[in-house]
Amino acid sequence: MRRLAYLLVPLLLAAGCTATTEEPERPAPATRAERPSPFADCTPLTVAPAAASPAPAGKAGDQLPDLTLNCFTGGTPVNLRDVKGPAVINVWASWCPPCRKELPAFQRLAERADGRFQVIGVNSRDSRGGAQSIGEDYGVDFPMLLDQGDAFQRALERNAFPLTVLVDADGRIRHTDATGALDDARLAALLERHLGVRV
Repeated sequence: MRRLAYLLVPLLLAAGCTATTEEPERPAPATRAERPSPFADCTPLTVAPAAASPAPAGKAGDQLPDLTLNCFTGGTPVNLRDVKGPAVINVWASWCPPCRKELPAFQRLAERADGRFQVIGVNSRDSRGGAQSIGEDYGVDFPMLLDQGDAFQRALERNAFPLTVLVDADGRIRHTDATGALDDARLAALLERHLGVRV
């Protein structure tokens, strides 16, 4: 019996030492933080601009398509029928030179909106990284919707880059422009003529 005890003691001691030693839990590897979006949140798009004027008299156009697009910043997707006008919608892509040329004019227009209308971007057929970089490089901060499959352009039966859509206070399309890169003067003229808004 004594011999058995001598044989078991070292085994019990070894088992006791290893049974209570646990490896500490390692923290999950840190992931690289995403860059913050340069674009504004899309939530205000479904709220009428504070100082919006009523839709101008004249022939009303078609409603915006019943199409839901994701916001670049995340959050709740936006159905275009819920967008409150007046609004200027700019369809663009980072790979499109005329789009890049006119983006600063749309940013200046957004800064001059003063609660009378909204400026909205629709980034189409583009990569998220490309849109992010152009937004950062050009200081574009108005709300941006994502349309990876160009559903908006197909609904409008337009296949042009850039594309500008003017929407009145009733959510009806008053004008669609596909003439190329717009500048400040041309944008101002379009807003006054089709939406009755002076900038």
